[in-house]
Amino acid sequence: MALMEWTKSMEWLAAASEDPGACKEEWQNGITGVALLAAGRFWDVLIVPEQLGLRVADLLEELPLLEPGPSLLDTRRRHVGFLLPPEPQTVWIGTGVRLLGAGTWITAPAPHCRWGTLRWLVPPDGSGTLTMPEVLEVALQRCADELSRLQGRPAPSGHSRTASEDGQVSGPQMVRQCAVRGYPQP
Repeated sequence: MALMEWTKSMEWLAAASEDPGACKEEWQNGITGVALLAAGRFWDVLIVPEQLGLRVADLLEELPLLEPGPSLLDTRRRHVGFLLPPEPQTVWIGTGVRLLGAGTWITAPAPHCRWGTLRWLVPPDGSGTLTMPEVLEVALQRCADELSRLQGRPAPSGHSRTASEDGQVSGPQMVRQCAVRGYPQP
């Protein structure tokens, strides 16, 4: 059964490659064991700093009745990437936060790879399960507030999904905005 699940995961992930066959070959028999995958078609990737991302990944794993989407750890670059549904009109704002969408690429190890400098914290399950942006946003804010307190800085006074009037985001505040119709997502 595990082989069937791994094969399903590999097929789903390789579909984001320009050459799925070569991608699977690299994962199974290649020298590097990583493949270049296009973001923005099947999923976007939200990149966050490693310390924050690891806390968020742990929190998402602990939530009952929530199947967390895939997440990658890159220890060389010290960041974590969460696979989200593609939302071309969404902007994420925060220190060290980047959204990779259409026209961008990531390197990814085989779905079963849970070791090394580039590895899956939560591997893809092959069903297309992705992290829900609303849940990720709340988890990011909660963990950013926690890290802020641990580092001796006061947490922001309120949680907001919009930037301040001047558009600046202070401290660890995380914001997700939808550019559709030009107003922040409620």
